[in-house]
Amino acid sequence: LQVDLWQPSSPFHIIEGTVTDVRVPQNTTRSLLPYLQQANIPYTILISDLQKAIENQTGLRSYRNRRSLSGYNYEVYHSLEEIQDWMHHLNRTHSDLVHMFSVGKSYEGRPLYVLKLGKRSRPYKKAVWIDCGIHAREWIGPAFCQWFVKEALQTYQTDPAMRKMLTQLYFYIMPVFNVDGYHFSWTHDRFWRKTRSKNSRFHCHGVDANRNWKVKWCDEGASFHPCDDTYCGPFPESEPEVKAVAHFLRKHRKQIKAYLSFHAYAQMLLYPYSYKYATIPNFNCVESAAYNAVNALQSAYGIRYRYGPASSTLYVSSGSSMDWAYKNGIPYAFAFELRDTGHFGFLLPETLIKPTCTETMLAVKNITLHLLKKCH
Repeated sequence: LQVDLWQPSSPFHIIEGTVTDVRVPQNTTRSLLPYLQQANIPYTILISDLQKAIENQTGLRSYRNRRSLSGYNYEVYHSLEEIQDWMHHLNRTHSDLVHMFSVGKSYEGRPLYVLKLGKRSRPYKKAVWIDCGIHAREWIGPAFCQWFVKEALQTYQTDPAMRKMLTQLYFYIMPVFNVDGYHFSWTHDRFWRKTRSKNSRFHCHGVDANRNWKVKWCDEGASFHPCDDTYCGPFPESEPEVKAVAHFLRKHRKQIKAYLSFHAYAQMLLYPYSYKYATIPNFNCVESAAYNAVNALQSAYGIRYRYGPASSTLYVSSGSSMDWAYKNGIPYAFAFELRDTGHFGFLLPETLIKPTCTETMLAVKNITLHLLKKCH
């Protein structure tokens, strides 16, 4: 749980016995530390100058915009404009394997671009949906989606497993789901989470795009209050981004066999259910896929992910995209919580993009190859 101590309502979200990340204005740090010591509350300073850490990630934009797409750097974070230019470039230069299209428009009118990746080897193929960046501040998500596309295109000729994946399956990849929120996290508030829709009764913006799906909507783990980070919205699929993706997935539900959503942070591989403590009907197949994926991931750098049902492994939350996908007939639905476990949190340094994406790639390939086998 991450809160801003200067927001009057935020301390009420702190629950005894939990670990809480607190962002504190620099001029109040000295007065806060003696209070924590007197109250016998253990604390650790994770990032001594948060503003500087933010500026280190966002301050190089003018330099990045001048780089040619042929020399695109996958080991830095990219703005929305750069990511969309990159998508257009791949659509032009890799037309044999890449097809770009839009599933709709965001609240602020931005196109919701998706890349369809795969060899047009037969009229009908099973497919995997991958989305990143439902929550704006989780920048490692969009970085992974771009990394996945890069790896697919670069290793298609040399890696038999990748060739098998792209020949037998299509991949629908949405590098930035919450385009308005992601853009806002680059220009105004690095820790912004929600969409950017306006609420007529409150001055607060946005809805949690991972609480807005029509599956136990606005039950436990979601909020009815528009100012909360987990606000579920005025009604299910109120957000044009959620509505557009849900419409696409419904339309292609017979084709799409896996739904993978990438979040940060916690180092977990989660599967349904999020909204209740219960075992899914195809538990054995999904559990086996998760177990093998986590082991494959660990083989790269020794990072061990926890895995299991989201409700018991992370926390109960209603209205999530993963639960919705599973309830709508997609048998393999997973949510990854990528690095780390809280030291850097949402400000994962760019030096950790490569190892994070490299290990995650092994897990995704493992899940994908699992799909191509029969599981009883």
